[in-house]
Amino acid sequence: MREIVLHDTLSGELRPLRPREEGRVGIYACGPTVYSRIHIGNARPFVVFSLLSRFLRHEGLETSLVINITDVNDKIYDAARAAGVASAELAGRMSELYRADTDALGLGRPDHEPLASETIGPIVDYIQTLIDRGHAYAVDGDVYFRVRSDERYGSLSHRRLENMDQGEDATDGALAARKDDPLDFALWKARKEGEDTSWPAPWGEGRPGWHIECSAMAEQYLGVGFDIHGGGSDLIFPHHENEAAQTRAARGEELSRLWVHNGMIQFTGEKMAKSVGNIAPLHDVLATHGAETVVMYLISGHYRQPLAFSEAAIEQAAANVARIREAGRRLSGTRSPAALEAPRDRFFDALARDFNTAEALAAMNEWLRGANQDADTGDSHLREMLDVLGLSSLLADPVAAPSEVRELADRRERARAERDFAAADRLRGEIARLGWEVRDGAGGSELLPL
Repeated sequence: MREIVLHDTLSGELRPLRPREEGRVGIYACGPTVYSRIHIGNARPFVVFSLLSRFLRHEGLETSLVINITDVNDKIYDAARAAGVASAELAGRMSELYRADTDALGLGRPDHEPLASETIGPIVDYIQTLIDRGHAYAVDGDVYFRVRSDERYGSLSHRRLENMDQGEDATDGALAARKDDPLDFALWKARKEGEDTSWPAPWGEGRPGWHIECSAMAEQYLGVGFDIHGGGSDLIFPHHENEAAQTRAARGEELSRLWVHNGMIQFTGEKMAKSVGNIAPLHDVLATHGAETVVMYLISGHYRQPLAFSEAAIEQAAANVARIREAGRRLSGTRSPAALEAPRDRFFDALARDFNTAEALAAMNEWLRGANQDADTGDSHLREMLDVLGLSSLLADPVAAPSEVRELADRRERARAERDFAAADRLRGEIARLGWEVRDGAGGSELLPL
């Protein structure tokens, strides 16, 4: 098996993956807060860690992937109030849409998708342990974590205490006054007027803070000291810093062996975010461009780097998808020749070096150029590579065009026969808008899915 190295945010270095249990890897990646439908930026960690899990399985490792859903949160209360519905109803509906939207990517589901609302018992127990050990305190039904009780606080985000702000007190002066220290953050929030969900706890009716739920859910499925904790780089502080601190305080050891973070999707130079309003909803992008193009776009750059969202970037991804699909049509369904093993191996070596999908795609293109030299090249290597990237559908047998598309193609053929080339071009455009390409050849026209 290849040595697999990943960039660890805590150490700031590339570190080898050394599974806690031989042959088994546990991955926890932070999922969405379901107050609205997700955008393409939310899809990047889903794709990155789903594909990383696929690659590790290819390398012979048994992998357990956990991606949570935050369905209890201030943003959900605010969105539900604005929509005039119950917060649990909104969260449930948005959770269903999140699953539907990510299902459409064609990558399958994580092994576990815990909900915060279904983990209240473990969360309450976790908080009580922190109180008992002197790392947390209750005030008027709220519970706060004592940040300065953790000597390693700031080690993940590489920040000094004086340069930190939890972001909890900006609009609530009374909240700041209740804390022993402005750096302290909420583990439990007492029920407030207008909040329609709450749970009993020893310190009062309320609901969990954001950070504690992930520590509890990760431990519930993977234990403490699991292999890889993932998520977007915007979560390093305060979310992941606080997760790490809670676990050290409650359990006396690190939550995860490696902390792996993906870069943000950028729209006009800014991080894509619902709060900013510069978003491209995932379901809209999928409907316009298709799952293969979206996945190809999301893996076109190194996962740790920001990725620009633009029509040009999507068009390039679509061109890459079309090139692979077209190359696949010329290959035979047999074993690939030994002469092409080198670029195939370079593909997987690139994934082993900090999951470098951009370099892996370059190796795949090298393989395709070599395959083009022989009309009877077997496709087994290409199938193996595409399967790890969740793109094996590019080698699927062609599907028949629907009747509407075939009718437009027939009308185009008649227009060409009548030398009405303007009408033929217009009909080609209509066919393309329905997701099909007309390819003219010596033997006539052929309809191919885009």
